[in-house]
Amino acid sequence: MILGIDAHCIRGTGGSVTHLREVLRAADPASFGFSRVILWSGRSTLAAIEDKAWLQKAHDPALDRGLLSRSSWSALKVAALATEARCDVLWVPGCSYAGAFRPYVAMSRNMLPFEWSEMRRYGLSPRFLRFFMLRFSQSRTYRRSNGMMYLSEYARRRVGSVVGRSVGDARVIPHGIEARFAPSIAGSSPAAAPAGGVFKLLYVSAIDLYKHQWRVVEAVEQLQRQGFRVDLTLIGPAFPYAASKLRRALESFAGNPGTVRYLGAVKHSELHRHYQAADIFVYASSCENLPNILLEAMACGKPIACSVRGPMPEVLRNGGVYFDPESSTEIASAVTQLIESPKLREEKAALGLGYSREYSWERCARDSFSYLAEVAERHRASSNPK
Repeated sequence: MILGIDAHCIRGTGGSVTHLREVLRAADPASFGFSRVILWSGRSTLAAIEDKAWLQKAHDPALDRGLLSRSSWSALKVAALATEARCDVLWVPGCSYAGAFRPYVAMSRNMLPFEWSEMRRYGLSPRFLRFFMLRFSQSRTYRRSNGMMYLSEYARRRVGSVVGRSVGDARVIPHGIEARFAPSIAGSSPAAAPAGGVFKLLYVSAIDLYKHQWRVVEAVEQLQRQGFRVDLTLIGPAFPYAASKLRRALESFAGNPGTVRYLGAVKHSELHRHYQAADIFVYASSCENLPNILLEAMACGKPIACSVRGPMPEVLRNGGVYFDPESSTEIASAVTQLIESPKLREEKAALGLGYSREYSWERCARDSFSYLAEVAERHRASSNPK
């Protein structure tokens, strides 16, 4: 069999590129009957993918241009290319797809277009309009697909309820975690008192309206007023409107000067060092498909104060202390519980670390190719009845 991958929307250095890179790195297509994999994408994405004997990297200049050019290419050209290449199934990992090739397997990556309460945070802005259009185009993509991949059970239920996709046509296949996200060899036990008696809090995530970093800043101020010695490091690129909310929170911060730092974007290759240096990880997102950042913190063996929204309880289970991400008081209370109980820190860190080991790129690759082969075989059987 031959697998085609339409990755026209995947570019940059984010989670989509990481997923594609790691799945193809760990894949063994021959084990599932695939002799060749053809990947269509832009130059930068193709350059990030490891060369394999069975992998054909296919480029078109349109895939290095803007979204309209790339989407038009996908809708008008990929079906003919996949047919000409005799593809048995086309995989569309996270993009919208309007082409005619069948069968194809779609993949849900973006939760924001499917949660009205989160979309409304953006008002009548360009981002709201973008999410609205994605809700339409991705719903159509999912309904017309021959198979669906979700990253979490939460996403399967939530997105499935919007698009009307039956659970029987879907498979939950979560991402993996890179091996460098692991407890520090030189690190102390989570139960140990921190160096200098100051608890270092860390929150890694893009500064966005559903991430609530300003509430975490407010929680740190409350903790310091209560006599706790804590500092906070925030890491992540910033969207303009959310950045202004964070800036106002930092300007009005009445706690100890210099104890809240915003580092901006940090290279993903360096993030594991920041996790390992922290004493407590805080995750205050209210909307996720699969929270990769949370998985990374779990894999680094950190005690975690976590948002109770979305798929977070599904992933972290009983390995964290939960809070409402829009309540700075609840965030402060969750962190307080971890600070005051060395036993709780140790217990929660150990549980989270154990759960993180269920997520691997090898498992993700195996389950993905198994499902793609299943869809291809099912379509072949239905197209050629005895």
